[in-house]
Amino acid sequence: MTVTEEPPLRSTSPRPWLWGGVLLGLGLGGFFDGIVLHQILQWHHLLSEVYLPTTLENLKINTVADGFFHAATWVFTLIGLLLLWQGTRGQHVTWRTSALIGALLFGWGLFNVVEGLVNHQLLQIHHVRPGPNQALYDLGFLVWGAAMLLVGWALMRRPRAGTSPI
Repeated sequence: MTVTEEPPLRSTSPRPWLWGGVLLGLGLGGFFDGIVLHQILQWHHLLSEVYLPTTLENLKINTVADGFFHAATWVFTLIGLLLLWQGTRGQHVTWRTSALIGALLFGWGLFNVVEGLVNHQLLQIHHVRPGPNQALYDLGFLVWGAAMLLVGWALMRRPRAGTSPI
């Protein structure tokens, strides 16, 4: 007896792949922020303006919050990978490398802009690098994110020769 499996219904649109790339980029942007800015450079923690990491107790609170932050970025990364996998299984649809790079940049830029506006500006739970040039670091983070958003969008939308854009 053979078991046959019906293939799932799939859209011929590359949109699920783009969502996968965007979510993967968002997760990777979060990992970069958490690993480089929180851990390696130790410029800030997730709640470092609310619980100044000047005591062991506050450092513990910030470390746990950073752990939840990393868990969330892991979930975004996993969902992005699963969507990419789902979008490519059982199909032979050509997807431009520049569109994948664009989706990753767009997701990373989206992370920076949303995180920068919400956490740095609106909630003020932390800043990129507290201190005398705090506003410049926060602005640079937003500009870097906006640049990645724009470049990512342009790369995702750029048509292949003789075709329409994604």
